[in-house]
Amino acid sequence: MNRDNFNILNKNIIYFDNGATSLKPKCLADSISDYYNNYSANAHRGDYDLSLKVDSKYEETRTLVKDFINAKKNKEIIFTSGATDSLNKIIFGYFKNYLTKDDEVLITKSEHASNVLPWFELQDNIKIKVKYIPLNNLEVTLDNVKNSITDKTKVISIAHITNVVGDIRPIKEIIKYAHSKNILVIIDGAQSVAHSKIDVQDLDIDFLAFSAHKMLGPTGVGVLYGKEELLNNIKPIIFGGGMNASFQFDGTRIYSELPFLLEAGTPNIAGVIGFGEAIKYLNKIGMDNIANYEKELKKYAINRLKEVKDIIIYNENSESGIITFNIKDIFAQDLAIYLNKYNICVRAGNHCAKILKDDLGIKNTCRISLYFYNTKEEIDYLVKVLNNKNIKDEII
Repeated sequence: MNRDNFNILNKNIIYFDNGATSLKPKCLADSISDYYNNYSANAHRGDYDLSLKVDSKYEETRTLVKDFINAKKNKEIIFTSGATDSLNKIIFGYFKNYLTKDDEVLITKSEHASNVLPWFELQDNIKIKVKYIPLNNLEVTLDNVKNSITDKTKVISIAHITNVVGDIRPIKEIIKYAHSKNILVIIDGAQSVAHSKIDVQDLDIDFLAFSAHKMLGPTGVGVLYGKEELLNNIKPIIFGGGMNASFQFDGTRIYSELPFLLEAGTPNIAGVIGFGEAIKYLNKIGMDNIANYEKELKKYAINRLKEVKDIIIYNENSESGIITFNIKDIFAQDLAIYLNKYNICVRAGNHCAKILKDDLGIKNTCRISLYFYNTKEEIDYLVKVLNNKNIKDEII
């Protein structure tokens, strides 16, 4: 599907590491090049035509993002440097001031580091308590969420789809129950927004974080979505140009309104404009088409991988396009290096989910993460390479 738009696929590689970052279509590079070559002015700084064109293109992307996730207003879309930056702005800009000693935050042991380490910092700094929702067969259930909530639970912060197990959480049901208990919910959408249609109003999401580079866009661009009433109570954690209306020598100052309050400094303008082209590209394909194709491809991949001798698949029943596996008696990184000899790109390691080992039972795994430009033929070749009778000799 649309493989001709990705120049890198002409280099005889098989790319199965979309969970880390997606490939980039030609229209992205063209858009970024156009900005740098033809109208490379700053955003929201000038009163001349070039700068006004930048403003228009930059804000066009904000509208595209708003529509893509069905937010109510443009001001609910904040551009950041990525999902990590978004989560930090949410946690330190809002929850550091909202939570007090002994308040509880619920996460899981399968969360990405970006949704774990900031909470550890608040645990040290303001003495909140980080608690873990137990996993059933490595997945989150609504019942386990309910059983983990106490009268001190103030926030649940979880991924929509995890980056190792690939389980799709029932976030609509979780959010509905959490809100009935006056609990706020943060969703890490890094692995979901690129792969299926997300409607923040239908899901009633309080805060959402995701990155452009996992959805055909550039690195260094992310999105923080929040309900307007919540964002109005968030405090900036970065101060400087672009986020203030005025300030005086005696310290009096007036800060800008949303979304500019949370976008201090010159942003990644070219990246944001390019991100807009990536969203247009995804819209043209259709998110439902992407989701359905990946589901079919995942099923095919699981069935074929089961033919591989000594393979261990850790998440056979998860619904996303993520497959985590090992080959018995072969270290994950060694297997990834072996596959690289055949131009097959997979991820190996702990995937920034370093406490999942408590439930997974192993620290390092190989990960295949699919996207719409992957094919059954690529999976067939992967299986052929993994079935090499001399695989252990080649690795050694």
